[in-house]
Amino acid sequence: MLFSWLQRRRRAKLLAKPFPPEWLTYLHKNVAHYQHLSEKEQARLRDDLRIFIAEKHWEGCGGLKITEEIQVTIAAQACLLVLGMRHNYFDRVASILVYPRGYRVPTEDPTRDDPIYDERTARLGEAHYRGPVVLSWAEVLSEGRAPAAGHNLVIHEFAHQLDFLDGVVNGTPPLKDEAQLRRWHEVMTAEYQRLILESASGQATVLDQYGATNEAEFFAVATECFFDQPIALRLRHYQLYELLREYYQQDPASRCAKIEGSRRHSQ
Repeated sequence: MLFSWLQRRRRAKLLAKPFPPEWLTYLHKNVAHYQHLSEKEQARLRDDLRIFIAEKHWEGCGGLKITEEIQVTIAAQACLLVLGMRHNYFDRVASILVYPRGYRVPTEDPTRDDPIYDERTARLGEAHYRGPVVLSWAEVLSEGRAPAAGHNLVIHEFAHQLDFLDGVVNGTPPLKDEAQLRRWHEVMTAEYQRLILESASGQATVLDQYGATNEAEFFAVATECFFDQPIALRLRHYQLYELLREYYQQDPASRCAKIEGSRRHSQ
């Protein structure tokens, strides 16, 4: 009880300060999604990312020095996922580890005392249950600036963190009721099987074919596509789009359509 009171007090004190103007520059430069949000959504995202930054341990790896630009860029994309939801700032994620680019992890060999590094173990990011999120800054930056490519490392790894919330890594995060759970199972199962078949037959897909790996990766990949290519996802996978729209309480396709309409009107 005392901890909750102190936490609320600390957060209120933090948000009472003016938003740093240089942080706004980072948002406009590095987080393309920020431009699509309404003023109310932008204000909430600015508040959320400040608390997220303050309450995480940030560590640079591989010689990278953590800067405010890195923190703002990552925090904004992570908080975008839960912008329409009640949340507690991914409180189970205590640490964010950031490498300058892709990194390699050691493979275990019980016959050796020293770790073995292999190109097959190269990674761009990973999420650990009740542990850190690890990210490549090069990918975070390029994908944050160009979301139309349909890949977003931050969104992918933090979607895994949402999946972890019920303690089972199966592509199904905690849902509001049994009815939503039934719809989730029906739609996700059908779409997952569809991606497996389309990938195996060499068809072009809107969803990244890495999602055919397992149900957990399918949820993370679908979430990336929901935010980065929402109009294409709604057109090709309407039921999946609607399922994610209900879960995330956001409609990124409508946001993008409004932006495109405004651009055409101004030309």
